[in-house]
Amino acid sequence: MKICFVVNSIESEKCGTTIYIMHQAIKRKHEVYVMGVGDFGFSHDEAISINSTYVPNSMSPETPQELLEILHSEKAKTKKIIAKELDVLFIRNNPTEEESGRKWAEQAGVAFGRMIQQEGVLVLNDAYALSYAFIDKLYFEELPSSIKPTSIITRKKEDILDFYEKNKNKMVLKPLEGSGGRDVYLIDKNEKNLNQIITTITQQGYVIAQEYLPAVKDGDIRVLLMNGKVLEKDGQFGIIRRVSGEGEFRSNFSQGATSDSSPITDAMKKIIEVTAPKLIRDGLFFVGLDIVKDKLIEINVLSPGGLNHFHEIGLPDFTDTVIEAIERKVEYKRLYGNKISNRELATMH
Repeated sequence: MKICFVVNSIESEKCGTTIYIMHQAIKRKHEVYVMGVGDFGFSHDEAISINSTYVPNSMSPETPQELLEILHSEKAKTKKIIAKELDVLFIRNNPTEEESGRKWAEQAGVAFGRMIQQEGVLVLNDAYALSYAFIDKLYFEELPSSIKPTSIITRKKEDILDFYEKNKNKMVLKPLEGSGGRDVYLIDKNEKNLNQIITTITQQGYVIAQEYLPAVKDGDIRVLLMNGKVLEKDGQFGIIRRVSGEGEFRSNFSQGATSDSSPITDAMKKIIEVTAPKLIRDGLFFVGLDIVKDKLIEINVLSPGGLNHFHEIGLPDFTDTVIEAIERKVEYKRLYGNKISNRELATMH
């Protein structure tokens, strides 16, 4: 299998879920490449090209950390490849993590992904689905209200203040386009800078005002779904509790959260049952759900993470399960060609 992973940039990539999956693909002797969103090339009447980076066959990184070290060093090799010669393009860049001055990079991965998908390459997640769900917090709002906290999306201060009063002077404010817990605020009656916070966030764009869930003090649960089902191996599930740091209500690992185990509950199963049909229909192969007790608070479709923390709580390495699933899709595509659409194939078991 010839697979290329799209990241924001190779230089800024950290040892997270993408590197862990890449490492597993290399261990399974696949032809593995990685590229930044600025590494596509297009010319009329010619196939799309990719300026890729790869680990030479003479090197066998024993860990994901060693793989990343090689990619960040002169030991890595570069090669211009023709995109349509790939079996799989795995889009893993996160537009909300782009640095200032790289506005051009935010939609490049998905835009070129659509074109490469048209050339017959299996693209995961489905590039058209990613275009539709590009603002994943807005995509989240399309899910049934029964599994979500109450919320509004607006840029009007008056609407936010009205929501605040209706929710007993307690709410969470966050930008519609953002990730990693940045610019997320817990607002209660003791907050003296509410007007300033609202002004600051609305200057960035739309704002989500969301009902505060008291159970968030115990952290949240990250559930990784593949093909609309919980990632599973040897009877264990791809579920991790993210425990907030001291004095912090945000549960993002990037904000100092620590990992803990969690069983799969009936409430989680219900949320997954309600969410899965939409994910499957839309062609979203690999997705992260963030759950607090019986409510889904966020959905991550662009670059869901967490796999790199599973070993900390004694969970198995699920990366082989992910690669095996991709291998099956490649085989289905070999057998059926274009008789099965990319969107269908993306979430097919």
